[in-house]
Amino acid sequence: MSIERVKAYFREYGLEGRVRELDMSSATVELAAAALNCEPRRIAKTLSFLKEGHALLVVAAGDAKIDNRKYKEQFGTKAKMLSREEAETLVGHAVGGVCPFVVNEGTEVYLDVSLKRFETVFPACGSANSAIELTIPELERYSGYQKWVDVCKGYQ
Repeated sequence: MSIERVKAYFREYGLEGRVRELDMSSATVELAAAALNCEPRRIAKTLSFLKEGHALLVVAAGDAKIDNRKYKEQFGTKAKMLSREEAETLVGHAVGGVCPFVVNEGTEVYLDVSLKRFETVFPACGSANSAIELTIPELERYSGYQKWVDVCKGYQ
């Protein structure tokens, strides 16, 4: 199970106790915000795209939306979201629990600048009812990200 892999990963760093398994779904930004009692914009949603046969993940603030022009400029291709089946196969996590931790080999992870507004954010942990609160430096450390990108719009 995906969440077990993520918990084992965080156990290596003494952070397993910070992984929260919720009594309700956190599969969408709105559900996660309600379950965690936080602003929706502080949910670090992980968006999954297909690029040249592999997965590309963009972790963005809950109130941000992909800007197709910026995405194409950054990655040299149109933004094509993964299907449910592709996400689980290519990333290693099912839709609703996709996160930047313990992803399959070949998956690229990028952090969007929309997250830099916050001290802490809440990414999922591999299931549709999990999350962890991380500082931005912790997110950088544990996500294995390639770099910061600016591919979103619509956030304040």
